[in-house]
Amino acid sequence: MKKICILGSGLVGQTLASGFIKHGYEVMVGTQHKEKLSEWIKKSGYKGEIGSFTDAARFGEIIILAVKGTAAKDVLKIAKEENLNEKIIIDTTNPIADDAPVNGVLNFFTSLDKSLMEELQSEFPKANFVKSFNSIGNAFMVNPDFNGIKPTMFICGNNDEAKKEVSKILFLFGFEVEDMGKVEAARAIEPLCILWCIPGFLRNEWVHAFKLLKK
Repeated sequence: MKKICILGSGLVGQTLASGFIKHGYEVMVGTQHKEKLSEWIKKSGYKGEIGSFTDAARFGEIIILAVKGTAAKDVLKIAKEENLNEKIIIDTTNPIADDAPVNGVLNFFTSLDKSLMEELQSEFPKANFVKSFNSIGNAFMVNPDFNGIKPTMFICGNNDEAKKEVSKILFLFGFEVEDMGKVEAARAIEPLCILWCIPGFLRNEWVHAFKLLKK
């Protein structure tokens, strides 16, 4: 199994780190706030490692980008481009602006003509970005139970081999996978976050997932 780097120590990063450990991967979480992980490291049975963004990116063969969209570029720069080149980067980020939601609808700092992942791929052209885990809550990112129905995870990215590797992880984590094509498809996948959050903001309903039905 490939070594996993998690860039980010928030709930998404902690959840995915625990999920990879559960499934037998070696994991290092990169953070600038190690104190945020004191409880997580205990719960993990001290099986995970903690380091800087740079150390974690150097350690990982697959990198999980699990930070706020506003911080994504800066975190990758701190991790250093040479530690990202030729590696798979699972991009969980969404371009959520700091403005408050309007009638339950989040504001994005991107437009429908350019996604955040496109910006990241352009900034780090030798890395293989794959959009994933951005359209579901952290509570359902690892082997979610929807009465036996597997939720759909939409992915995209320019490198087919990277998407195959990410699909294997998603199958292991309990999802069916829909490959939506190249990096431009992130223009459609990232706004799924807006749709997923509306019931939560309006009615405090956060226990749902997307499912693509086929005939």
